Amino acid sequence: MQSETAKQHAVSENDPAIRNPFGVMDVPNPNDDDVTQFARNTAPQESATDENAKPWSAADKNDQRGTIEGEWSSRWKGAADPTIPGDAPDKWKHGQGEARIVGDRVYLLFDWDSGKRRGLIDARREGPRRLVGKYINLNNPEIRVPWVGLVVSDRRIDGYFTQGRVDFRR
Repeated sequence: MQSETAKQHAVSENDPAIRNPFGVMDVPNPNDDDVTQFARNTAPQESATDENAKPWSAADKNDQRGTIEGEWSSRWKGAADPTIPGDAPDKWKHGQGEARIVGDRVYLLFDWDSGKRRGLIDARREGPRRLVGKYINLNNPEIRVPWVGLVVSDRRIDGYFTQGRVDFRR
């Protein structure tokens, strides 16, 4: 999943200061006041009519049952990526993702624009289904926003950030 451009932005996996299991730049302050405030006002509910309810992922990752760890398909919308010609906030940006769990933290590394762009979500578990944390754009680290996710199943995570959605499906 890691392109040459992405490798240039990666931090050494041997760096003891890195919290995330992917060896990329950490999300700064993933539990700050902005995250707390956003989480207080964002309460995703499972719904059959949610945008993420219908299957949309290209690859069926059947081998990963009973856990959210592993490979995912990802997509996001709600802001425009100025590096993608013709992009708009209402267009989905599709890619691949991977989830890893470390203690009570869930890390979601994902890409879009054919792997040219990457993001990382660092979220803590709040109960069995709620994830609360922050997203960082690894290609433009100034972009950092709160994120709340609802683990609907081991096949679906509905995610919300301040401007839109970052969803995961298998």
